[in-house]
Amino acid sequence: MVKVAPSILSADFCNLERDIGRVSAADWLHVDVMDGMFVPNLTVGVPVVASIRKHTDMFLDVHLMIDKPARYIDAFCKAGADLLSVHLEADHPTRIADALRAMAANGVKKAVALRPITSAKAILPYIEELDMVLVMTVEPGFGGQKFMEGQLDTIREVRALIDRYNPACELEVDGGVNARTAPLVIEAGATVLVAGSAVYGADDPAKAIEALRR
Repeated sequence: MVKVAPSILSADFCNLERDIGRVSAADWLHVDVMDGMFVPNLTVGVPVVASIRKHTDMFLDVHLMIDKPARYIDAFCKAGADLLSVHLEADHPTRIADALRAMAANGVKKAVALRPITSAKAILPYIEELDMVLVMTVEPGFGGQKFMEGQLDTIREVRALIDRYNPACELEVDGGVNARTAPLVIEAGATVLVAGSAVYGADDPAKAIEALRR
């Protein structure tokens, strides 16, 4: 079954514990970390992840949209992340490899993320050791953006590489995922759907989550 990971980027940050509870029917909780450098926005950091961990047992899928992420892997692992995604565009390949090794040393699941400008083939040096690949279907930085249908080809290419080299690896899609686009990304090969406004903007988030799974 497809997993759904609501993004707290669309939650009410003044009522974050309440809004995490509203999506407790989901499989994972997606936490977008932005540093204002790699992307033109600022969101949350290590202290917020640590606070979230104290108030939920949900699987924390932490997406690091930050420059030179290897510097912060240990801190986010200790804060309670279950999985960390680092962007291949955020540092030199040797430092991305360092970040993945630090995740492994901390016992946290390992993922790399691709902006729309990045080829699916960029995952090849890492694919055999990954637990997940994240394909962005918007430019990272802000919620509520329009789904980029051209990224369906990238999803299909990543799916083919996963099937060839590491079939157990999850394929997550993030950006503009809703009731209309979810079937498209599932057909292209996604196994995890990140959804922000499509879940938090619904009258009944639990029903919205179930609709995305179907």
